[in-house]
Amino acid sequence: MPEQSFFLLGMRGVGKSTWARQALPDALRLDLLDESLFTDLLADPSLFRRLLSEVGPGEWVVVDEVQRIPSLLNEVHRMIEERGVRFALLGSSARKLKTAGTNLLAGRALRKAMHPLTPAELGDDFILEDALRYGTIPLVWTAPDRREALQSYTQLYLREEIRAEAAVRNLSGFVRFLPVAAVMHAQTVNAASIARDVGISRATVNGYLEILEDTLLAMQLPAFEARLRVRERRRPKLYWADAGLVRAVKRQLGPVAAEERGALLEGWVLSLLRAHNEHQRVYDDIGYWAAAESAAEVDFVLTRDREHLAVEVKAAERYNTAMLKGLRALADLPGLSRRILAYRGRRAFRTEDGIEVWPLDNLQQALRDDRLWS
Repeated sequence: MPEQSFFLLGMRGVGKSTWARQALPDALRLDLLDESLFTDLLADPSLFRRLLSEVGPGEWVVVDEVQRIPSLLNEVHRMIEERGVRFALLGSSARKLKTAGTNLLAGRALRKAMHPLTPAELGDDFILEDALRYGTIPLVWTAPDRREALQSYTQLYLREEIRAEAAVRNLSGFVRFLPVAAVMHAQTVNAASIARDVGISRATVNGYLEILEDTLLAMQLPAFEARLRVRERRRPKLYWADAGLVRAVKRQLGPVAAEERGALLEGWVLSLLRAHNEHQRVYDDIGYWAAAESAAEVDFVLTRDREHLAVEVKAAERYNTAMLKGLRALADLPGLSRRILAYRGRRAFRTEDGIEVWPLDNLQQALRDDRLWS
C-alpha cells in the first residue's frame, strides 16, 4: 500500500475497486460510473472541492474511473499541495489521461497497475488449464458461469470503453479487427497484414492497437536488440493481458486446443512476470529476441542493472533439446546471467552448457519467493 497518492490502472473487472474498499475502508469514495455524480461534476467542477471540504491532511479519497473527467486532476493537484489530502485514483483506461494538457501530477502520485490474478494470489484454487481456458480476471474467475461472464465482458468493453469514450468512429471496423488481433496473440505485429484481413487502412490498425493498449487489454512487447552477429527482428509482439479475453474475442471458449496452447501459455507467463514486477523488481525492461533469418527465438529477455535473464516457455510436457535453440543462440550476449527453459513437464535439471530446465511450478515459485535472479 503506497504512502502517497497514486494512480491504480487496470482493465475493467480486475479488482481495483474491491481492493480499494479493503485497503482504504475509511476513505471518502467518489465513483464516476455513478451517472448522477458524473453529470453533476461535468456541469459544476467546483462541486468536487465542496464534496471534499471535510477531508483533512493525510486522509484518503478514492476516485474511481478518474479517466472519465481528467480535468479533476487539476483540483486533485491543488488539494495534495495545499491541504495534504491523499488520493487513490483508479482507472480502466489511460486514453484520456494521455491527452495533451491533462495534469498527471508529476512527482506527486505514483503509477501502479493491477493485473489478472496470479497463482500466488489464488493459492490452492489455481488450476493452469482453467487459467488458459478462461483467464484469471477476478470478475470472470469468480463467476458461476465463466463462459457467460467472458462473453458479457467483451460486450461490456465494446459498449462502455469504446462507445462511451467515442474512441472509434467506425465501430464495425473495430469489431472486425478484434478477432484478428486475438489471433495475433503472441505473434509479431504486422499492421499491413492485419489491415488486409480486416479491410481497413494500416494507419487505422495502428490506432486500434493503441486503443487496446490504452484500455489496458493488450501490450506490444518490444524486440530486444542483442546486437549479436545475426540480423534481428525489430517489430514488436502483441500480447493480450488475459488468456480468457483472447479466447472470448475469438469466440473460442471450449477446451484449449493444442494449436493455441503455446501462445496462451506464453502470454500467461508474460502476465505473471508483469504482475510480480508491480510488487518486486523483477526487471527494469523486458522484450523478446529473435533472429530474422532463422527460427532462433527467446520469448522473454529481462534486463536489470545491465544484467540480462532469458526465459523460454514451452507448452510441451516432454523435454527435448530442440527447445534450447533460442537460448543457445543467445549464449554470447554480454551480461547474460541466467538462461531458463520453463515447460509443462516435471523434471528440473541443468544442461551441460548451463541452461536451467524448470517445470512451470519452479518458475512460479521463483517469482513468488523473489529469487528469479539468484
